[in-house]
Amino acid sequence: MAPPIAKILATLVAALAIRIFALPGPVILGRTQSQDDDRKEEDQENNEDEEIHGNIVPVTLQWRNITCTLSDKSRKLTRFLLTNASGEAKAGRLLAIMGPSGSGKTTLLNVLAGQLAASPRLHLTGQLYVNGSPFYMASPKIAFVRQEDLFFSQLTVRETLSLAVELQLSKVSNPEDREKYVNDLIFRLGLVSCAESIVGDAKVRGISGGEKKRLSVACEMIASPSVIFADEPTTGLDAFQAEMVMETLRQLAQAGHTVVCSIHQPRGSIYTKFDDLILLSEGAVVYAGPAQEEPLVYFAEQGFVCQEHVNPAEFFADLISIDYSSSESEHLSRKRIDDMIEVFANKFSTMPDLKDGNLEFGMETDKVSMKSRRKAVTRKVGWWKQFQLLLKRAWMQATRDGPTNKVRARMSVASALIFGSIFWRMGLSQTSIQDRMGLLQVAAINTAMAALTKTVSVFPKERAIVDRERAKGSYALGPYLFAKLLAEIPVGAAFPLVFGVILYPMARLHPSLLRFGTFSSIVTVESFAASAMGLTVGAMAPTTEAAMALGPSLMTVFLVFGGYYVNSENTPTIFRWIPRISLIRWAFQALCINEFKGLKFEQQQSFDLQTGEQVLERLSFSGSSVGDALVQEGRILLFWYWMTYALLKMKKPKYQPLELPTIQVQPTAKLEELKD
Repeated sequence: MAPPIAKILATLVAALAIRIFALPGPVILGRTQSQDDDRKEEDQENNEDEEIHGNIVPVTLQWRNITCTLSDKSRKLTRFLLTNASGEAKAGRLLAIMGPSGSGKTTLLNVLAGQLAASPRLHLTGQLYVNGSPFYMASPKIAFVRQEDLFFSQLTVRETLSLAVELQLSKVSNPEDREKYVNDLIFRLGLVSCAESIVGDAKVRGISGGEKKRLSVACEMIASPSVIFADEPTTGLDAFQAEMVMETLRQLAQAGHTVVCSIHQPRGSIYTKFDDLILLSEGAVVYAGPAQEEPLVYFAEQGFVCQEHVNPAEFFADLISIDYSSSESEHLSRKRIDDMIEVFANKFSTMPDLKDGNLEFGMETDKVSMKSRRKAVTRKVGWWKQFQLLLKRAWMQATRDGPTNKVRARMSVASALIFGSIFWRMGLSQTSIQDRMGLLQVAAINTAMAALTKTVSVFPKERAIVDRERAKGSYALGPYLFAKLLAEIPVGAAFPLVFGVILYPMARLHPSLLRFGTFSSIVTVESFAASAMGLTVGAMAPTTEAAMALGPSLMTVFLVFGGYYVNSENTPTIFRWIPRISLIRWAFQALCINEFKGLKFEQQQSFDLQTGEQVLERLSFSGSSVGDALVQEGRILLFWYWMTYALLKMKKPKYQPLELPTIQVQPTAKLEELKD
């Protein structure tokens, strides 16, 4: 490509790169994409300064008539997940969304945060406004704290935050400023006592569940978001840790953030921290307005009085839940809830109509399909800086993972001792030919399965972290995969080397230092290829369990066509492509060439095999070399890495677009609070 053309393309790419915010949200399409981009470009410089200085832009979210339906596979039955849900989340206030299980709490939260997973069976309609304007006209910075707290387990709290700051805030380049910024986050989120502790996981004890939740909030706070969504932040925590987390969210609200959380039956002391409350039942709003005493008065007017010394949250949970203990109780509870929904809907309909002379939709939504906005992702730092930071993180994670490394080392030693004992000091008799082939085959299988199992058991969880960080624009996929490959080379090479050091002399394989070095190189390259295959399986499978089932199944196919059980010349035509992509086949072929070439065997009968070259000829390996086999193994390694890259690119999370309802509704700058 000519230099002028390259410069033009680079300029176009840079011009299209728009400031990325914490998370994408749903949008109502009312203007052209170019108008939306122009508005964002005007605010880009101000948003960058806000990130650095921690300034918070006050944001009030308003939504009207949010309806979400889910169809069954036959598209004949439709279930309403949300029905005409309306409400408001104000700046500087903590809004809690409460309701029984299955009431639509998480669905509503995901809709507001733009995190509802896309599905052809879902249909989502409604209006969403930011400070009185349709959502497409504003791009508030949004943070979303998920129920699952996913981190790299071997990093400390301080290291986790420091790396996140370096990746997300490119302008905080001074180490002193960066350390001050991290210390401020640690202090604000109450993480001082555990700042130097590793995060930990199920294998390694680390920080507590409450501290992990506050660390999740801290990671989301790096870009100074205006709106913070938290999906059931108290789930899985004891009463004390749950209150500590909610106190943190309350303090963030008091600092000017708009905080919205879904929560399931909180204790009384947590309820007192709420500023506003939304009660949902069967996807419909039963109450929306101020918390504390107002909802108690509201329900008391309908004849439902909360007794003294009763937790209001428990009272609400009993009031809006369906009792399935008997058909009569179910009927009565449903009637009670339907009446309360109708009362609130009538009360809400008496409020001023949504209108504002400055804003109009002016479009027929039954003809125009709503599409979710695609924000251009601006990488916070350059490719090389991303690679350096990710390499540092991958290296710390790989080298500090003591339990996993100890298990892999013990398994390498144990398998080498077992195989060495079984094939103890093989001679050069005719029967040793079969023994050598069997040993080389099990060595190839053991190396591949060990590397594959380790990768598929870890990568699906790591993929969830990577998807979350890539959604923020923290880094690109290329530097991540390249850094992961380089960081795991020293650790990944150590275990095949330990295996070979023990097995080679015990079995008395070809007695040559050069041959031993070649043997170790072959199993090491095979180990990396199997790990790359594990990454592809992990990127393909939705869960760790699915990956653990899929990976060994694929490897079994490669094992059958690995050159030992079926000769490549006898492979059926339709299956001849499988040996070419079998990493076990090429490893076994390289090991056989390395072992048998130059060997002389004892001859007792005239038809006995005299040389190793004759053995290779019977295996159909005579026309190849170790180098050729390693080149093929390297190609397989690169193929699996390319497949991983393609799958991760293709399987980027997609979210359900928010469509306007068929009835044209005009927005207002503010929804009035529920009043008598």
